[in-house]
Amino acid sequence: MDAIRVSKAGITSFAPKGGTTFSGTIHLTAHHLIFQYEGGKEKEMWIPYPLISLVTRLPQTLQGQCPVTFHCRNFETLSLEFSAESDAADVFDSVKELTVAPSVYHLYAFFYSPNPPFPTQNGWSIYSPREEFGRMGVGTRTKAWRFTDINKDYSFCPTYPAKLLVPTKISDTTLQYAGKYRSKCRIPVLCYLHWSSYATITRSSQPMVGITQNRSIQDEKLIETMFQSHFSPESRVSNAVVYGATTTNLVIDARPTTNAMANTAKGAGTENMDHYKEAKKVYLGIDHIHTMRESLGKVVDALREADALLASINNDLSGQISGVSVLDRGALRRSGWLRHISLILEGTILITRNVHVNSSHVLIHCSDGWDRTSQLSSLSQLCLDPFYRTIKGFEILIEKEWLSYGHKFLDRCGHLSSDKFFVSNTETNGNSGGADAAQAFLASMQNRFASQNHVKETSPVFHQFLETVRQIQRQFPQRFEFNERFLHQLYYHLYSCQFGTFLFNSERERRLGDGNGPPPCDRTVSVWDFFNLPSEMEQNLNELYDSSLDDPVSRIPGADMGVLFPNPKDVRFWHELYGRTDEEMNGRHIPVIVRPGVVGPVETVEDDPVNRIATPSNIPLPPSPSKTPLPPPTETFPHLSSRPLTKAQEFFAGGGVKSVWGKLSSNASAAFSVVQGAYDGVARDLSTRPGPASPLPSRTEELSARSNLTSWGEEAPTVSVFSPSTLSSSSPPGVRNPWATVNSSKPSASSLFSPYDNPWNSAQAQDLGSEDESKPPSPLPIDPTVSDPSLRAPANSIARSNSSSSRLAGNFTGRSDGDSELSTPSQDLSSASTDPLGVGLA
Repeated sequence: MDAIRVSKAGITSFAPKGGTTFSGTIHLTAHHLIFQYEGGKEKEMWIPYPLISLVTRLPQTLQGQCPVTFHCRNFETLSLEFSAESDAADVFDSVKELTVAPSVYHLYAFFYSPNPPFPTQNGWSIYSPREEFGRMGVGTRTKAWRFTDINKDYSFCPTYPAKLLVPTKISDTTLQYAGKYRSKCRIPVLCYLHWSSYATITRSSQPMVGITQNRSIQDEKLIETMFQSHFSPESRVSNAVVYGATTTNLVIDARPTTNAMANTAKGAGTENMDHYKEAKKVYLGIDHIHTMRESLGKVVDALREADALLASINNDLSGQISGVSVLDRGALRRSGWLRHISLILEGTILITRNVHVNSSHVLIHCSDGWDRTSQLSSLSQLCLDPFYRTIKGFEILIEKEWLSYGHKFLDRCGHLSSDKFFVSNTETNGNSGGADAAQAFLASMQNRFASQNHVKETSPVFHQFLETVRQIQRQFPQRFEFNERFLHQLYYHLYSCQFGTFLFNSERERRLGDGNGPPPCDRTVSVWDFFNLPSEMEQNLNELYDSSLDDPVSRIPGADMGVLFPNPKDVRFWHELYGRTDEEMNGRHIPVIVRPGVVGPVETVEDDPVNRIATPSNIPLPPSPSKTPLPPPTETFPHLSSRPLTKAQEFFAGGGVKSVWGKLSSNASAAFSVVQGAYDGVARDLSTRPGPASPLPSRTEELSARSNLTSWGEEAPTVSVFSPSTLSSSSPPGVRNPWATVNSSKPSASSLFSPYDNPWNSAQAQDLGSEDESKPPSPLPIDPTVSDPSLRAPANSIARSNSSSSRLAGNFTGRSDGDSELSTPSQDLSSASTDPLGVGLA
């Protein structure tokens, strides 16, 4: 209490973040800063001192007010103005003394006693390693794992729990040697056994490879045994083959490759996979704690700038404008915070898929194995096991993966604060001597440099984990028993230091303490006792929760056996945590299009969900606008008309579903080979059986100038295979262009300038009246791909073309004349020799 220079001070202006200005009184207690509104208009605001992240004292304003601004870890900003400068100085100094704690035992948790006492006080024993791993099946479903007492007094690894699970085949002596090869002796240990198979998730720290490429036979044997635990002879595991699963054991290195290489220079590094035969390694590229701290710092700076700008607007306009959003979303994007969360989600999905789908093992590590490793391991188990998505299961998950395996809550959360976070920008009194000013300057510099080593270990690792859980919860709102408020309250008590759960760096520190009295677990209250209060449970329950969706034997549409695969691209700021609206932080919500899964096998058009809906099977598509149109099949070859089509024929015919261009674009190489064969057949036929009135075409005609080649609409000098009369007489009934509105045998004037005209055609239609008027009109509509349908071959050429067209059909399919199968009728020979692909290229 000696640190409190003033216990009560009047406030002329009290402005919460972006809110209305109030007046009232500030009270300073041993552990809280209390704001009391004048006249009791609002409920009192209690702020624990560890929740304060930054305090700024500004010079006196022109109106004679002395402002002091408080920034809190829950992203609240409070601006106070005192009428007396002495009150502002006393409040600033008192809060500084009370916030910067000399040790963890001075925090509020060691003085807090609930009144009345909580009905349940088993929070410190909510997690039992034997019960939890027994629930997974260790000792019942499989005998491949055992508990070891090698760390029962925390002498083997001070940052690991007392109970460790290792393979049954591995002795404690082997563990002693393997511990020398892992950073901080954090050897690979079991943290999850999958319920549907015997796939496991294990965790460790980085190996001590170094520049000399050290190796450890014991470490290699330990990991090999872990990756073979599903068919251990001592286990009750079935050796039956799991169909559809591929063994892909993974070593997950959460770091970027550059960070792993940098650690190699320090004597650590990453595994040499030449010595780990049954596994592959993946780098996730998640940045270290310093990058995460800077990223969140950019988000906080953007929020504070918006608060300052909004406060300035309110002061200038006297509250005339309300609901104005001045938050710079571009600055939020540039912070990279969502990108880091997306990378964590991608790593989570990789682990989840490898364990559940591939029924394989995963070993996770980063550098020391207590930051990124805890994130990936806990998030993967959250997706794999529906139990961890209940309130009790989530509490056990945090106790197991974060508290027992040694996440450094005290260092990462910065509970002890620092003088660096108290900034006074007041002007120096002119009457003070230069010695006092120099002493104050040296003291401030000393505090700044002394506190730098303490602050550089802070990082929002657990905050990032909670925000990632919120992303999954938002994508699957029916799969979590707890709601958003539960996560929000958990984040608040992470920094409030009201409970002893998140105050220490390891299980050893919580269970043993410093030796000067009872251990902290006996002197403080667990946060789970608070969350398990009936009143809190009622408020934290998710009304949308449906446990039936997690039934592993359910086969209803959309069932996923209780395993979640979140979308790593669908990430948004947790706007409730930051005290903003969703639109203010994330903009207008655009729903993410979820791509459908694997559909198949597709055997017929009726099985194809795309083509069945796009085009009715009984209505063929019109031919594509190519240079060489493909007419429909005719009865010119009656001995082939009833035979089934081959794959090559279906490729060009399209089955009445897809156009030729769609087929070509899907398999261009196959199309080119088929068409090239047809071109060779046409060339051989022209060289051996020329028409009586047609000269022998040159074999290099495709290399001739375009002006010398036959254009669209011109009558070909070679023999035509199909005549209009044959087409009209042999066309099956009911086959017509579904988009045609005009059915005329003579072309209209507009058809001469069809949008499907050849853009390189220099020849124009000359005579429209030369068509044989005595010929009966054709029931087929005008072909939009032919520039001048009036120019057709005479009918007397049919007889001469039967034998030639039979050979062309055989050449077209790459068969002889005797066993050829018709794919499509032969095309105009001039067009075929000019451009076999029909793409208009010389």
